[in-house]
Amino acid sequence: MAKSLPIAKILLLSSLHLLLCASDDRLTPGQLMPSNETLTSDDGAFVLGFFSPRSSGGDLYLGVWYNIPQMTVIWVANRESPVTDQPAALLFSDDRSLRVVGSRGSNFTFGSANPPGAATAAVLLNTGNLVLRDGNGSVLWQSFDHPTDTFLPGMSLRYAYRDRSHTRLTSWKAADDPSQGNFTFGIDPTTSLQLMIWRGSEIYFRSQVWSGNVFSGSRGPSSNSVIYFTILADEDGFLLTLSVSDSSPYTRYTLNHTGQLQLLSWDSTSKIWRTFASAPTGCQVYGSCGEFAYCDVNGTVPACKCLEGFEPTSKTAWSGGDHSGGCSRTRALRCGEGDGFLRVAGMKLPNQFVLVRNRMNMSDCRSECSANCSCQAFAYADLNVGNATAPRCLVWTGSFVDAEMLRTGGVDLYLRLMSFNSSASSGKSSSRRKKLLVLPILAAAFALACAAFAVWKYDEQIKGVFRRSKSEEAVRDSSSSREFLNNFSGSKEVVEGETADQAPELPLISFESLVLATDNFSVSYKLGEGGFGIVYKGILQGGQEIAIKRLIRGSGQGLVEFKNEINLIARLQHRNLVRLLGYCIHGEEKLLAYEYMPNKSLDFFLFDKARKMELDWGKRFNVIKGIARGLLYLHQDSRLRIVHRDLKASNILLDKDMNPKISDFGMARIFGGNQNEANTNRVVGTYGYMSPEYAMQGLFSVKSDVYSFGVLLLEIVSGLRNSSFHLVLDFPNLLAYAWQLWNEGNAKEFIDPSSITHSCCLDEALRSIHVGLLCVQDSPIDRPAMSSVVFMLENETTISHTPKEPIFTIQRERNDPSAENLQTYSLNNMTITTIEGR
Repeated sequence: MAKSLPIAKILLLSSLHLLLCASDDRLTPGQLMPSNETLTSDDGAFVLGFFSPRSSGGDLYLGVWYNIPQMTVIWVANRESPVTDQPAALLFSDDRSLRVVGSRGSNFTFGSANPPGAATAAVLLNTGNLVLRDGNGSVLWQSFDHPTDTFLPGMSLRYAYRDRSHTRLTSWKAADDPSQGNFTFGIDPTTSLQLMIWRGSEIYFRSQVWSGNVFSGSRGPSSNSVIYFTILADEDGFLLTLSVSDSSPYTRYTLNHTGQLQLLSWDSTSKIWRTFASAPTGCQVYGSCGEFAYCDVNGTVPACKCLEGFEPTSKTAWSGGDHSGGCSRTRALRCGEGDGFLRVAGMKLPNQFVLVRNRMNMSDCRSECSANCSCQAFAYADLNVGNATAPRCLVWTGSFVDAEMLRTGGVDLYLRLMSFNSSASSGKSSSRRKKLLVLPILAAAFALACAAFAVWKYDEQIKGVFRRSKSEEAVRDSSSSREFLNNFSGSKEVVEGETADQAPELPLISFESLVLATDNFSVSYKLGEGGFGIVYKGILQGGQEIAIKRLIRGSGQGLVEFKNEINLIARLQHRNLVRLLGYCIHGEEKLLAYEYMPNKSLDFFLFDKARKMELDWGKRFNVIKGIARGLLYLHQDSRLRIVHRDLKASNILLDKDMNPKISDFGMARIFGGNQNEANTNRVVGTYGYMSPEYAMQGLFSVKSDVYSFGVLLLEIVSGLRNSSFHLVLDFPNLLAYAWQLWNEGNAKEFIDPSSITHSCCLDEALRSIHVGLLCVQDSPIDRPAMSSVVFMLENETTISHTPKEPIFTIQRERNDPSAENLQTYSLNNMTITTIEGR
């Protein structure tokens, strides 16, 4: 046992403060801090000292708290060993460890450096982290490795494969009792693919299954801040970190004594903590809906629902509000006798899954489940296991619990059901009964369909929209629709052999609805015209405004792109991606309906001398970060891995609040989980935005989008088109101009003077130029990933990488005869050609 300090010495030091360190944020060996003194971090954000909760009866705890009017403790050193013999002190002992000592000899050691005796200072950092450092400044011990109930920006939670060791948050026992409570939060040790809250040894809450590098992102306390959970995986284990885009120290996740994991931010105006997220809520509590049910948090009542093909096990209990009994199948499975799979989209996958072999495709995963009579469902999704992100096959055998219908994102779950057309269990009598029931139903349905068709045809004739005979119209519509839709199936059908890239999950909008919405495609409703068709504004009968893209009739151009948009955008859910509302196929007519963007596209403002004044730097920087987050989602966080291939100012739409949304996915391509690069013989895109490897060799990857983003970023900062390099004398293009000014230390001259009105914005603009030049480097290897781009844009830390000079340019005049052989550039440089909204 360590030698205790005599009470007289502590009292003497407490009164005279002779051994307090010279600096307010640190202690050196042999110095101590009495209980009536504190250490304060260098920036004044955090305080280290002794405190006494109301329930402790005067007992003292050593902790770190925010330096704000409302005392909020974020770390406690001696939560299980309070000081009862006061006065007390914090001692940086001669053996270079930290000790809490009492007047009668109580002694608690909590900070021991490795190697022993190497620590030269104990410092409270600006992050709230208490560290022991050696003479070289290296951290030998830190409080962040021993968290209590609070997860701060810069902190990490670890999980190691070999010994299954981990760091977790542990709640307080009560609101005024910092001893260890009943709830813990950390990485699931059984799968390493999800985060959990435990109540004792039982699961209390479970996150989504991890499907990429960035585990989760949510809005922060302001419109310009984003909270990121990031997981780094290597051969040793996992590291979960928390970061805040605006680097605010007053944002935290706290696991409170009731088991709620809350995202809180300090409101300096009202002097209170505001809650921005809290989990679990309602039926999100683990298992509250029982087996084979899911929690629907979209406001429906009841929130617990049975999956299709299931019904409440106890209807009496279910109707009374007790859903814990779960659901049971309405029809038992007969293994191998006609069972199929129902796709349930956008799910938080249920628990108790088994991760099967990694090297599998969708068909193999389906076969894996079909061959196992105990398999109830399967999922095929990108999951990051070890140090690689790749499609993984998950199967559920036996029952499963804790599924949830998500508002955005989620993964498709394929639920095993007995096909309704199966005859395996039908006898002659049941077959006869079915026929007796089916025939009248079919007859009635046919009659209704004929009546509806007659009414519709009469309405069309009255308006003069269609001039063909009934027989010609029916044949044309039927054949063209079947030809186009033969690769798609409904998202709620049990389909044998359905693959993951089927079922667009979009409503098929009637052509007559779009005719009425646009006054028969009146010129007055026209918004613009591009290479593949015309865009109209439409107003549906309920008053909803939409944008309608109409493919040029009778032209094969754009058909592939039309199908591509339906197949891709329906599966993408992100606030910085334009939302596709539906589609229409009517004979030769093919149309897409999008959400309406009242502020048109980015180029409408950015490249107009008068309108660019509306884009101050705050709005421009918000647009830059929004586009970066949208690309990060496409490249890494969505269910599909998407390369856009035509990112440009005219394809960035702006909503009523000037928030950006990436649009036009006709040229986008899906990448497989292990695929990093692809080659195409059909180079598509827009002059000035193409990366060198794509324009010259047809090679494209996510780094091609990074290059296009870099060009777009530099355009936003400067207000100049990359293709309008003739406006800047002696420079072949905008990239060369930006490089020259940045290399000479004159990057401020590159910034559009109409955007910068305050000096505080200058650092953000210069940082953006730096990031833009990193993105437009000639070699794809040198360009950063979008996750790094987002981090560099949203954090104030110094960017360590220096860009290389962008050499690649294509200087072909339009009258150059040799340019005819290139055929690499889209003529659709502008999406919108009028001043109307889109």
